[in-house]
Amino acid sequence: MRIGELAARAGTTTRTLRYYESRGLLPARRGDNGYRTYDEDDLKLLRQIRTLQDFGFDLEETRPFVECLRAGHPEGDSCPASLVVYRRKLAELDTLIEQLTSVRAQVAAQLTRAEAAVPGGPEPKCELGGHG
Repeated sequence: MRIGELAARAGTTTRTLRYYESRGLLPARRGDNGYRTYDEDDLKLLRQIRTLQDFGFDLEETRPFVECLRAGHPEGDSCPASLVVYRRKLAELDTLIEQLTSVRAQVAAQLTRAEAAVPGGPEPKCELGGHG
């Protein structure tokens, strides 16, 4: 298939495909007519990249999964290098969860303090822009 068809089937743009090609993630095969040509395996690569990016992986983090698929594995995450990236991403997510949990606790404490400052009192008036 040609680049436009691949882009449409993958739900992306030809510009994105050319960028992936320039980064070595998508093969640069050309037919006798000089046009880029792609096959179902390339579509599978793109779907793997998009899924990982939807999960928050940056483009370079998708490389081991792409290489795993290119090596003939039916799934891009069945190679040791892919597992390393998964483990690293999980550690990053755990750190973010811990940070967000801490921030949430701080905001909850601030809310509790603020609510206690006006027990049974009138709701404070907030005037924005001098309207009142």
